[in-house]
Amino acid sequence: MKSSYYVKALWDPEASVWVSETDVPGLVIEANTLSEFESLMVELTPEMLATNEEHHKKNVPLVFTAHRELAIS
Repeated sequence: MKSSYYVKALWDPEASVWVSETDVPGLVIEANTLSEFESLMVELTPEMLATNEEHHKKNVPLVFTAHRELAIS
């Protein structure tokens, strides 16, 4: 069992959605907005940890970052 996990929200410009990159087993998120992504992350991460890691701690550190590249002319 790990002591902390990470979730990154990456912008997919071709699909126009935020997608997840994470070390939380089984967690896959795709959302239209960053706010929706965060809501899904908060809801689904504990479920995936409980299901796949048998994690029973209530407070598990989670590092969340978002990345989007923009071209400015």
